Amino acid sequence: MNSKNLSLGITVAIILLILIGNPFYVIEEGKQVIITQFGQPIGNPITKSGLHLKIPFIQKVTYFEKRILEWDGFPSEIPTKDKRYIWIDTTARWKIVDALKFFKSVANERGAHAILDGIIDAAVRDAVTAQNSIEVVRSDNRLIKIIQEQKLILKEEFIDEGALATIKMGREKIRKEIIEKAKGDLGTRYGIELIDARIKRVNYIEKVRLNVYERMIAERKRAAEQYRSEGRGIRAEVEGKTEKELKEILSEAYKKSQEIKGGADAESTKIYADAYNKDPEFFSFLKTLETYSTTVDENTTVILTTEGEYFKYLTDISP
Repeated sequence: MNSKNLSLGITVAIILLILIGNPFYVIEEGKQVIITQFGQPIGNPITKSGLHLKIPFIQKVTYFEKRILEWDGFPSEIPTKDKRYIWIDTTARWKIVDALKFFKSVANERGAHAILDGIIDAAVRDAVTAQNSIEVVRSDNRLIKIIQEQKLILKEEFIDEGALATIKMGREKIRKEIIEKAKGDLGTRYGIELIDARIKRVNYIEKVRLNVYERMIAERKRAAEQYRSEGRGIRAEVEGKTEKELKEILSEAYKKSQEIKGGADAESTKIYADAYNKDPEFFSFLKTLETYSTTVDENTTVILTTEGEYFKYLTDISP
């Protein structure tokens, strides 16, 4: 009986010891696991989610992400092929595709970020220094095509500065080149897959930026003066056209008014002539009376001979 109790006690103790050592572990969705025994990985990575077993006290579980992870580099000053220094800020997305190789080479995500810093920054520097600054800034020649389609004149200073120069590579091809350069080492040595890398910000250094701003301001002033000059020319043209049209209108109006006046004078003369021909003596008498009323008033003193034509109707009136 005592032997049975002893065996039962030992069995219970072993079970309790196993439970205390926690032989179970859970893998969540989006996670993967490496089992280590005395610090050394054993077996292949476990990627299937659910409840799993391990040897308590001896084996340890190390979790890694299966999902896409983020990397952000530090902005760095890089010279371009045309000797211009620009600030490049890069970001990337990556994931662990071989957890065992990843564990052996970098151990954890912090180590992976250190590796990514070196490899991606080196790839970015190699790609940027091999190209002119305009290749990093622009992705295509769409602006050039628009200008050519609209038949606009390219400013020589823009061409000299490279702002309107035709690009051969472009930012998008440089991005793909960076990914290809960085992918090889990451995949073969560290179990990391580089999914994407992008230049999220490009800027000139302070000295170059000030020169660019000054050039842009000067160009805007020249463009504004050109627009004002063209505006003054258009205004002069409109004013000249308006003045010409106004003179034509006034000339036509004067011509019509003179024609109307001439017609009225002719009609008036005809009426006077007809009236005179009907009774010349009476017409002469009326015109003489009108002359009296318009030339002589109470303040007028006229000294004339009584034999003059002016008084003929006064002297010939019978009592």
